[in-house]
Amino acid sequence: MTSRENNAETVNFFEKNNYFNYNKNDIKFFIQGELPMLNGSGKILLNEEGMIKFAADGHGGVFESMFKNGIVNDMKKRNIEWIFIGPVDNPLAQMVDEILIGLSKEQNSMSAGKSVVKANPSEKVGVFCLKNGKPSVVEYTEISEEMANRIDNNGELAFGESHINCNMFNINGIEKIGAEKLPYHVAHKKATYMDEDGKIIIPKEPNAYKFESFIFDAFEKLDNMTILRVKREEEFAPVKNKEGTDSPETAIKLYNNYYRNNK
Repeated sequence: MTSRENNAETVNFFEKNNYFNYNKNDIKFFIQGELPMLNGSGKILLNEEGMIKFAADGHGGVFESMFKNGIVNDMKKRNIEWIFIGPVDNPLAQMVDEILIGLSKEQNSMSAGKSVVKANPSEKVGVFCLKNGKPSVVEYTEISEEMANRIDNNGELAFGESHINCNMFNINGIEKIGAEKLPYHVAHKKATYMDEDGKIIIPKEPNAYKFESFIFDAFEKLDNMTILRVKREEEFAPVKNKEGTDSPETAIKLYNNYYRNNK
């Protein structure tokens, strides 16, 4: 899944690299959905060209986009049973995991995910939980301080299973999810826009609201879920910041350490 801004560049990159020796016909690109951005007064923002300013509708938009672009039908024609949906900002993500597939089939689950133990109560990751008896994830922006620091009977964080966005779905589960709309979450962001006088405004503080659906809200649409805890140093090297913690520098170090130890 690409965005409107990077689709052409992504496709060109694959073409220039001969699709990394994969069959071109086995690689499908489709564009993520978008929603208008609003200002603090609830009015739609205009972009630098004076048109409605849109923002990507969150990684949960993958399901609707897959159906709109015929991806699910193509998968069914190819007899694909399991689909991995993962992040682009984790170079250690293991896309094909026989253990996770086997566990999911054994437990008769339609969805599965991987977790790592939360590094500390304030780590900016969503965590697995049960919501009304259904598998779910609570985002770090929406969890209370009390919940984040709560300790269970084993002396561990009660909400300590980090959702690292490595998700797997059975094709039948995808069809069930696609039949329903996921809820939207609000994010407060900085967004350049054109004001009423035609002037381009570049804000220094968050000034706009975007609406995103999250992939983990799909978990609640299914009856059960398999969660596999993995080792952080083997499968989680997130790139969230330009420098410092969770930056390209730390991801490269984790990546090199893993492959040096697993040659």
